[in-house]
Amino acid sequence: MISRRKTLGGAAAVLALGAGLLTFGFGGGGTATAEAAEMEVWKSPSCGCCGGWIDHMRAEGFTLKVHDVEDVTPVKMQHDVPAEMASCHTAVIDGYVVEGHVPASDVRRLLTERPKATGLAIPGMPQSAPGMDIPGEPYEVLLFDGDRTQVYARH
Repeated sequence: MISRRKTLGGAAAVLALGAGLLTFGFGGGGTATAEAAEMEVWKSPSCGCCGGWIDHMRAEGFTLKVHDVEDVTPVKMQHDVPAEMASCHTAVIDGYVVEGHVPASDVRRLLTERPKATGLAIPGMPQSAPGMDIPGEPYEVLLFDGDRTQVYARH
């Protein structure tokens, strides 16, 4: 038989865990999904790999509004993308920046976890990232916010 004290203690532990997760930035911002939020993408009209990444994101259920622009730099500056994070295209979804060929699974995780950050980036153009599709080159997805950067995923 389970005592009332154990039941109340267990409930308190669950509540404390939930509060701790919210305090440290996990799960606190809502339930955005690929289907619920439109992603805006800025890219050069002549960039084929950007088109490959856009196809990847759409195949994964994301709705995209694509802007072909000759110079993506002003968009990067407007959204606080540091120069060392820069890649060939910039996207924004639900308040987050997605810089470069970030896999849909990592964007979905970002929207679920809602960390305090500017966004995700894959600096440069790793050959095995979505849209590039040449297997074999490991790469990291970085979570960035101001001067703070950390590895978010490894592929």
